Amino acid sequence: MSGNRRKALLVSTAVACGALLMTACQDTDAAAGAGAAQGSASTPAAAGAAAPSGSPAAGASKGSGTAGKGTKGGTGSGADSGNGEKKPVGQVCGANDISWSTKSETQAGGYILITAKAKAGITCVLPAALPTVAFGSDGTQAGPAEQAAGKQITLTGNTAAYAGVNPKTTKANGGKEFNSIIVAVGDSDPNPESLPVGTITVDKPVVTNWHTSAKDAVPAV
Repeated sequence: MSGNRRKALLVSTAVACGALLMTACQDTDAAAGAGAAQGSASTPAAAGAAAPSGSPAAGASKGSGTAGKGTKGGTGSGADSGNGEKKPVGQVCGANDISWSTKSETQAGGYILITAKAKAGITCVLPAALPTVAFGSDGTQAGPAEQAAGKQITLTGNTAAYAGVNPKTTKANGGKEFNSIIVAVGDSDPNPESLPVGTITVDKPVVTNWHTSAKDAVPAV
Protein backbone atom coordinates (compact mmCIF):
# COMPACT_ATOMS: atom_id res chain seq x y z
CA MET A 1 0.00 0.00 0.00
CA SER A 2 1.35 3.37 -0.96
CA GLY A 3 1.89 6.05 1.58
CA ASN A 4 -0.84 8.28 0.15
CA ARG A 5 -3.49 5.56 0.34
CA ARG A 6 -2.53 4.73 3.93
CA LYS A 7 -2.78 8.37 4.93
CA ALA A 8 -6.21 8.71 3.31
CA LEU A 9 -7.46 5.60 5.09
CA LEU A 10 -6.30 6.89 8.47
CA VAL A 11 -8.02 10.23 7.91
CA SER A 12 -11.25 8.49 6.89
CA THR A 13 -11.15 6.27 9.96
CA ALA A 14 -10.59 9.22 12.27
CA VAL A 15 -13.53 11.11 10.80
CA ALA A 16 -15.80 8.06 11.21
CA CYS A 17 -14.75 7.62 14.84
CA GLY A 18 -15.37 11.28 15.52
CA ALA A 19 -18.87 10.97 14.12
CA LEU A 20 -19.58 7.94 16.26
CA LEU A 21 -18.34 9.72 19.38
CA MET A 22 -20.59 12.71 18.70
CA THR A 23 -23.61 10.46 18.23
CA ALA A 24 -22.87 8.61 21.48
CA CYS A 25 -22.50 11.89 23.35
CA GLN A 26 -25.78 13.19 21.96
CA ASP A 27 -27.57 10.00 23.01
CA THR A 28 -26.06 10.26 26.48
CA ASP A 29 -27.09 13.92 26.83
CA ALA A 30 -30.63 13.15 25.64
CA ALA A 31 -30.98 10.33 28.15
CA ALA A 32 -29.70 12.56 30.94
CA GLY A 33 -32.08 15.32 29.93
CA ALA A 34 -35.04 12.92 29.87
CA GLY A 35 -34.12 11.63 33.31
CA ALA A 36 -33.92 15.15 34.68
CA ALA A 37 -37.29 16.04 33.14
CA GLN A 38 -38.85 12.92 34.57
CA GLY A 39 -37.44 13.67 38.00
CA SER A 40 -38.75 17.24 38.00
CA ALA A 41 -42.20 16.08 36.87
CA SER A 42 -42.47 13.66 39.79
CA THR A 43 -41.37 16.22 42.41
CA PRO A 44 -44.84 17.78 43.15
CA ALA A 45 -46.39 14.38 43.74
CA ALA A 46 -43.69 13.48 46.18
CA ALA A 47 -43.93 16.85 47.87
CA GLY A 48 -47.73 16.58 48.11
CA ALA A 49 -47.51 14.61 51.36
CA ALA A 50 -45.74 17.57 52.92
CA ALA A 51 -47.89 20.25 51.27
CA PRO A 52 -48.61 23.40 53.31
CA SER A 53 -51.81 23.39 55.29
CA GLY A 54 -53.35 26.04 53.01
CA SER A 55 -52.78 24.02 49.84
CA PRO A 56 -55.66 22.23 48.04
CA ALA A 57 -54.06 18.85 48.70
CA ALA A 58 -53.96 19.46 52.44
CA GLY A 59 -57.52 20.78 52.42
CA ALA A 60 -58.81 17.67 50.68
CA SER A 61 -57.28 15.42 53.30
CA LYS A 62 -58.93 17.42 56.11
CA GLY A 63 -62.49 17.66 54.81
CA SER A 64 -64.89 15.13 56.36
CA GLY A 65 -67.64 15.67 53.79
CA THR A 66 -70.34 15.45 56.52
CA ALA A 67 -72.30 18.49 57.61
CA GLY A 68 -73.22 18.91 61.27
CA LYS A 69 -76.77 17.98 62.22
CA GLY A 70 -78.92 20.06 64.57
CA THR A 71 -82.27 19.36 66.18
CA LYS A 72 -85.28 20.99 64.64
CA GLY A 73 -86.54 23.71 66.88
CA GLY A 74 -83.86 23.06 69.45
CA THR A 75 -83.88 20.43 72.19
CA GLY A 76 -86.95 21.50 73.99
CA SER A 77 -88.55 19.27 76.44
CA GLY A 78 -91.80 17.41 75.70
CA ALA A 79 -93.19 14.36 73.96
CA ASP A 80 -91.84 13.43 70.54
CA SER A 81 -94.52 14.04 67.94
CA GLY A 82 -92.79 11.70 65.46
CA ASN A 83 -91.62 14.37 62.99
CA GLY A 84 -88.62 15.70 64.90
CA GLU A 85 -90.63 18.24 66.85
CA LYS A 86 -91.70 18.31 70.46
CA LYS A 87 -95.16 18.77 71.87
CA PRO A 88 -95.42 20.45 75.26
CA VAL A 89 -96.54 18.05 77.96
CA GLY A 90 -99.39 19.45 80.09
CA GLN A 91 -98.27 20.37 83.59
CA VAL A 92 -100.38 19.70 86.65
CA CYS A 93 -102.12 22.84 87.88
CA GLY A 94 -101.05 24.49 91.07
CA ALA A 95 -103.38 26.81 92.97
CA ASN A 96 -101.31 29.79 91.82
CA ASP A 97 -101.89 28.83 88.14
CA ILE A 98 -105.62 29.34 88.56
CA SER A 99 -108.02 32.28 88.72
CA TRP A 100 -110.50 31.36 91.44
CA SER A 101 -114.01 32.55 92.19
CA THR A 102 -116.74 31.46 94.61
CA LYS A 103 -120.50 31.87 94.66
CA SER A 104 -123.12 30.96 97.26
CA GLU A 105 -125.92 28.79 95.86
CA THR A 106 -129.26 27.90 97.52
CA GLN A 107 -129.88 24.61 95.74
CA ALA A 108 -129.63 21.38 97.78
CA GLY A 109 -129.89 23.24 101.07
CA GLY A 110 -127.15 25.71 100.16
CA TYR A 111 -123.60 25.20 98.99
CA ILE A 112 -120.57 27.08 97.67
CA LEU A 113 -119.74 26.82 93.97
CA ILE A 114 -116.02 27.06 93.23
CA THR A 115 -114.99 28.04 89.71
CA ALA A 116 -111.42 27.50 88.47
CA LYS A 117 -109.91 28.90 85.25
CA ALA A 118 -106.29 28.96 84.13
CA LYS A 119 -104.57 32.31 84.31
CA ALA A 120 -103.72 34.02 81.02
CA GLY A 121 -101.05 32.17 79.04
CA ILE A 122 -101.23 29.01 81.20
CA THR A 123 -102.37 25.54 80.21
CA CYS A 124 -102.49 23.01 83.01
CA VAL A 125 -104.28 19.87 84.12
CA LEU A 126 -106.52 19.40 87.12
CA PRO A 127 -105.89 15.78 88.14
CA ALA A 128 -108.70 13.27 88.59
CA ALA A 129 -108.62 13.76 92.34
CA LEU A 130 -110.74 15.45 94.95
CA PRO A 131 -110.12 19.19 95.35
CA THR A 132 -108.53 20.09 98.66
CA VAL A 133 -110.85 22.40 100.57
CA ALA A 134 -110.04 23.35 104.16
CA PHE A 135 -111.48 25.74 106.71
CA GLY A 136 -109.46 27.84 109.12
CA SER A 137 -106.19 26.79 110.68
CA ASP A 138 -107.41 23.85 112.72
CA GLY A 139 -107.16 21.34 109.87
CA THR A 140 -110.88 20.94 109.15
CA GLN A 141 -111.05 19.59 105.61
CA ALA A 142 -113.91 18.66 103.28
CA GLY A 143 -114.48 14.98 102.55
CA PRO A 144 -115.77 13.48 99.28
CA ALA A 145 -119.35 14.25 98.25
CA GLU A 146 -119.24 11.63 95.45
CA GLN A 147 -118.34 7.99 95.49
CA ALA A 148 -117.00 7.81 91.93
CA ALA A 149 -113.63 9.27 91.01
CA GLY A 150 -113.59 12.34 88.81
CA LYS A 151 -111.86 12.93 85.47
CA GLN A 152 -108.86 15.12 84.84
CA ILE A 153 -109.64 18.45 83.21
CA THR A 154 -107.29 20.55 81.11
CA LEU A 155 -107.64 24.24 81.88
CA THR A 156 -106.79 26.70 79.14
CA GLY A 157 -108.35 29.88 77.80
CA ASN A 158 -112.01 30.11 78.86
CA THR A 159 -112.30 26.46 79.93
CA ALA A 160 -113.62 26.29 83.49
CA ALA A 161 -113.86 23.58 86.12
CA TYR A 162 -116.44 23.55 88.91
CA ALA A 163 -116.64 21.98 92.33
CA GLY A 164 -119.40 22.29 94.94
CA VAL A 165 -118.79 22.52 98.68
CA ASN A 166 -121.42 21.74 101.29
CA PRO A 167 -119.96 23.20 104.48
CA LYS A 168 -122.47 21.56 106.87
CA THR A 169 -123.90 18.09 106.38
CA THR A 170 -125.18 17.53 109.92
CA LYS A 171 -128.74 18.28 111.05
CA ALA A 172 -127.92 19.33 114.58
CA ASN A 173 -127.19 22.89 115.51
CA GLY A 174 -123.66 23.92 116.07
CA GLY A 175 -120.46 24.01 114.11
CA LYS A 176 -117.70 26.53 113.49
CA GLU A 177 -118.17 29.77 111.65
CA PHE A 178 -115.80 30.95 108.93
CA ASN A 179 -115.85 33.64 106.27
CA SER A 180 -113.30 32.08 103.91
CA ILE A 181 -112.21 28.72 102.58
CA ILE A 182 -108.78 27.46 101.61
CA VAL A 183 -108.47 25.66 98.26
CA ALA A 184 -105.56 23.75 96.75
CA VAL A 185 -104.86 21.21 94.02
CA GLY A 186 -104.07 18.23 96.20
CA ASP A 187 -102.67 18.13 99.72
CA SER A 188 -99.11 18.75 98.52
CA ASP A 189 -99.92 22.00 96.68
CA PRO A 190 -97.40 24.52 98.08
CA ASN A 191 -99.51 27.58 97.23
CA PRO A 192 -103.06 27.19 98.58
CA GLU A 193 -105.47 30.08 98.07
CA SER A 194 -107.80 31.66 100.58
CA LEU A 195 -111.17 32.59 99.05
CA PRO A 196 -113.87 34.75 100.65
CA VAL A 197 -117.30 33.09 101.01
CA GLY A 198 -119.20 35.19 103.52
CA THR A 199 -120.11 33.79 106.92
CA ILE A 200 -120.69 30.02 106.88
CA THR A 201 -121.20 27.36 109.51
CA VAL A 202 -118.93 24.36 109.05
CA ASP A 203 -119.62 20.85 110.36
CA LYS A 204 -118.46 17.74 108.49
CA PRO A 205 -118.10 19.51 105.13
CA VAL A 206 -117.97 17.70 101.77
CA VAL A 207 -116.81 18.68 98.27
CA THR A 208 -117.54 17.27 94.81
CA ASN A 209 -115.03 16.27 92.16
CA TRP A 210 -114.08 18.76 89.46
CA HIS A 211 -116.67 19.01 86.67
CA THR A 212 -116.84 20.87 83.38
CA SER A 213 -120.51 21.76 84.04
CA ALA A 214 -121.66 23.75 87.05
CA LYS A 215 -124.86 21.67 87.16
CA ASP A 216 -122.83 18.55 87.88
CA ALA A 217 -121.08 20.18 90.82
CA VAL A 218 -124.10 20.28 93.13
CA PRO A 219 -123.19 18.29 96.30
CA ALA A 220 -125.65 15.58 97.29
CA VAL A 221 -127.93 16.38 100.26
